[in-house]
Amino acid sequence: MKEALQFYINGEWVDPATPKTLEVINPATEEPCGTISMGSEADVDKAVAAAKAAFPAWSNTTREERIAMFEKILEVYQTRYDEIAETISTEMGAPIWLAKAAQAAMGVAHFSSTLEILKNYQFEEVRGSTQIKKEAVGVCGFITPWNWPVNQIVCKVAPALAAGCTMVLKPSEVAPLNAIILAEIFHEAGLPKGVFNLVNGDGPSVGAPLSSHKDVDMVSFTGSTRAGIMVAKAAADTVKRVAQELGGKSPNIVLEDADISAAVAGGVQGVMMNSGQSCNAPTRMFVPASKNDEAKAVAKAAAEGVKAGDPHAEGTTIGPVVSEVQFNKIQDLIQKGIDEGATLVAGGTGRPEGLNKGFYVRPTVFADVTPDMTISREEIFGPVLSILTYETEEQAIDMANDTEYGLSSYVQSGDINHAREVAGKIRAGNVHLNGAGPDVNAPFGGYKQSGNGREWGEFGFEEFLEVKAVLGYEAA
Repeated sequence: MKEALQFYINGEWVDPATPKTLEVINPATEEPCGTISMGSEADVDKAVAAAKAAFPAWSNTTREERIAMFEKILEVYQTRYDEIAETISTEMGAPIWLAKAAQAAMGVAHFSSTLEILKNYQFEEVRGSTQIKKEAVGVCGFITPWNWPVNQIVCKVAPALAAGCTMVLKPSEVAPLNAIILAEIFHEAGLPKGVFNLVNGDGPSVGAPLSSHKDVDMVSFTGSTRAGIMVAKAAADTVKRVAQELGGKSPNIVLEDADISAAVAGGVQGVMMNSGQSCNAPTRMFVPASKNDEAKAVAKAAAEGVKAGDPHAEGTTIGPVVSEVQFNKIQDLIQKGIDEGATLVAGGTGRPEGLNKGFYVRPTVFADVTPDMTISREEIFGPVLSILTYETEEQAIDMANDTEYGLSSYVQSGDINHAREVAGKIRAGNVHLNGAGPDVNAPFGGYKQSGNGREWGEFGFEEFLEVKAVLGYEAA
């Protein structure tokens, strides 16, 4: 049990304004693994005041000073790496191998890529007689989720720090302990007081006052579309900048010329990874109608090869989903798929065989899904794949785009030029061709109700910059 009853404000660990605690639940055991304090508007006010006071000095540090700070942060992060991975595994259920190989690793990746951008970025240039300056946007409020917690914190914090911003973070109260470690890393690295502040709490008590705060210049939110709409409304009265990475229902088009076996098996693995708790998971697979039976057989075998179990056990592919709330939601949606007439190819309701405790979900595949079914339209956020069929390529593209979301998408083809052509017709922020993995230097974000703005790489860095024109800077 880890107790984290204080907030990190102005370079110090301080008590909450009003005592109130919440137990953090280990989803593999359903037992508490930690306790945090829950903040309030008074704590947000204190943290924002600290960030505002720190902004003038931090925004005027030199490139060299920020580079040195990033190098120190990376050095300290590496000393806590295994602890970060272990903490993430315990509080949100990722298998320990995934927590080490990807969850904790993304923190290093984002700090490192941002450091390289910082070394070379052109903050000033002259065009004609006018100077163009790019300056820090100001005080930022960050609200982050539980599914890839360090990734989604650091892909905001790193570019904001590099740009010269100061910030207040509200991590998810479901998996908050990794953020405590990050605050300790920043403190040990010597980040000046007030530059980074952390207040734990829920959306209504901390997220809402942070989003609406008059002294917050920008709010960046990652989470559900429903909550993102609330954040945007809260931010509107102060006309602050809003960046959002929201939900997804990503299509995976297996073209006629693809290797059906490799494409379908890879698509199943892409959905199941992290127990299906990835906003960009390829949860809608489109296969040629003539290959539907083959796709079902491949998907069934692939899903049955996914082992749900103890995050620390050897051979575990996926751990539990994060909470009882998520477990129940996923169970309801699996049942809805059955009730609405989809063919259950693998998995189904209930826990996997041999698991009587923990929020474990059976790796599930539905086939013969139609576009109007609930499981084809709603983000399930669990290890559940829907397979739909198409007669023509144009029909597949139309069905892929027939969604309120547009975060990511996937195209499988035996001809890269064919895959590229289809990619150009998909309305989504990311298109992965033939199983291509993530690229931390590529922009990450969505179209439509999957959000606005971009994270990762130079595009994510520029979200934290304002553009100033100094006219008459050079004599005409």
